[in-house]
Amino acid sequence: MTIPTSTSALDAFFRSLLDIEGFRSIDASLNGLQVDNDGTALGKIAFAVDACLETFKRAAAAGAGMLFVHHGLFWGAPSRLQGPLKTRIQFLLDHNLALYAVHLPLDAHPQWGNNGVLAERLGIANPEPFGWYHGRQIGFKGALTTSLTVDEAARRISFMDRPPLGVYAFGKTRSETCAVISGGAAKESLQAIAEGLDLYVTGEASHQVYHEAQESRLNLIAGGHYATEVWGVRKIMEQCALTLPLETEFIDLPTGL
Repeated sequence: MTIPTSTSALDAFFRSLLDIEGFRSIDASLNGLQVDNDGTALGKIAFAVDACLETFKRAAAAGAGMLFVHHGLFWGAPSRLQGPLKTRIQFLLDHNLALYAVHLPLDAHPQWGNNGVLAERLGIANPEPFGWYHGRQIGFKGALTTSLTVDEAARRISFMDRPPLGVYAFGKTRSETCAVISGGAAKESLQAIAEGLDLYVTGEASHQVYHEAQESRLNLIAGGHYATEVWGVRKIMEQCALTLPLETEFIDLPTGL
């Protein structure tokens, strides 16, 4: 049974799951409720990776009162309300659609986050924190329960069987250790090299690290920024569906990047 609830109650629920305040000093992306509604109780939440006009339209068409995303509208510096940003915010207000965004706290959470879910899918046993970013570690590393070829690892993290951006089999035929950081973390492959790991999984590749990985015999997978960051959003959606008397829906809008 669906029971309408408020945006403030949902804010408290999401904060009970994710360490939003703990990342305030290093994540300027305004985590939390970015655009509120007019106080109307809502009965459905949509979930997506990106806050963009097409996602907003699909959420409104689905009857959602809130959209939860990984990439929100604000990234540190104050923004002028003009152009696409103005259009997006105007759409949210016109359709009474609240926007909730969680960036690094969703990447880093060991149970609900992108990297925690990816580590589980890859079979990293007893994952340990990995990947320093402004004094915090947001990824995970560890020994694999079963050794994997890079193609096998790529299939494990594929969403909807979509191919990864790049698979670079530079090292062992079968990797026994692995580190993972979703999204745009190509340079953190250097940390994987420094720690002597066999495989590094991230979202985006980089020309700058290609030869470092090749010469250091590090297997590397660029699964795609979008494709490696659907997992945390969907995990939070699953928890909402299990815990809250609300409808949920995932909006899949892949960029291919």
